[in-house]
Amino acid sequence: MGESIELAKILQKRKINIACVQETRWVGSKAQDADGFKLRYSGREKGKNGVGILVDRELRELVGEVKRVTNRLMAIKLVVGGSTLNVSSAYAPQVGLNEEIKRNFWEDLDSVHGGFGFGVRNGGGTLLLDCAKAFDLVIANSYFPKREEHLVIFHSSLDKTQIDYLLLRKCDRSLCMDCKVTPSKNLTTQHRLLVMNLEIARKRKKRDVYGQPRIRWRALTNDKA
Repeated sequence: MGESIELAKILQKRKINIACVQETRWVGSKAQDADGFKLRYSGREKGKNGVGILVDRELRELVGEVKRVTNRLMAIKLVVGGSTLNVSSAYAPQVGLNEEIKRNFWEDLDSVHGGFGFGVRNGGGTLLLDCAKAFDLVIANSYFPKREEHLVIFHSSLDKTQIDYLLLRKCDRSLCMDCKVTPSKNLTTQHRLLVMNLEIARKRKKRDVYGQPRIRWRALTNDKA
């Protein structure tokens, strides 16, 4: 689990509250501390697939529900500032896997999002755009104009691609201030961190005031004084 500690340090430096990770390859449905973060993960087969969600010290106690669906999909629910926040970590099947694996993944995703169907699926499985359209979502990292270095997630000597995506409900679009790839301080030399900034107002607790009550002198007449 050394990778989780390394990731937690990067998230702290970037001031990231919640992070979704995929292809973790950890076995089990467990939770553990990771340098101030609470890491919850789901994995079934050693060295294969696996997903997880990290929540920082400020928000970790606000998690009210954890749903581990498969080793490709899990979700958490927390209440922040009076608003319910659902976070899903999904690892979609790669090109070349059989149709049954792809079909099972999208059906599991249906269940996490409330059971809405996509209609007739094509031979290559349900595309990301179909998913966004079905659930009324927007793809955050294609919403903001960016330079190439803030768009490319996987970078090698042979290829440059966008392989990770962050989606949110269209009705919550105003909460998203920015979404981009951070080109430095990445976990590996090829895979970069995709970050979405959300602004959610949190209710502040009223502080109790002790001591003598304040007297509004200007409101007193001579008789009352």
